Amino acid sequence: MLTFDKILCPIDFSEPSMRALEIADELATTFSSVLCLVHVVSPVPTMPTPMYRTKFDVSSYHDKLKQAARETFDELIAEKISKDIRVNTMVVDGDPATEIIRILEEDIDIGVVVISTHGRTGLSRFVFGSVAEKVVRHAPCPVLTVRPGARVPDEMDDDPR
Repeated sequence: MLTFDKILCPIDFSEPSMRALEIADELATTFSSVLCLVHVVSPVPTMPTPMYRTKFDVSSYHDKLKQAARETFDELIAEKISKDIRVNTMVVDGDPATEIIRILEEDIDIGVVVISTHGRTGLSRFVFGSVAEKVVRHAPCPVLTVRPGARVPDEMDDDPR
């Protein structure tokens, strides 16, 4: 029988990632899995300004982004996660796809990734890339992708009807 000790669900707090969270929650309930939520804070791009001093503190802003992610995780756990599920949260720095793959390579107990796609095509996909696509290509475990607008099954059971 197929089982998952841990389920990884990357969250960027977008609506598509909330749909992926719903599905990850259902899977975690069905398989009595630990649900691991990860949010990756990308580096804040900066430009050197040698002649002018700026009052914008990039480091402080980055720290505030991480703190906001932690607080949002607390809210999500209270509001959207089944009460009987064990949840681990991680807020990490770096490139989202790279960090998700690193986590998967370091934690061999993660049995599946549930990740949203944003449905970008054409130029925007070329410019912004696809985190989900990179994870699918490089993950050492199965990856369930959730498209925007995907419906969440009412019940996940063995009956295919």
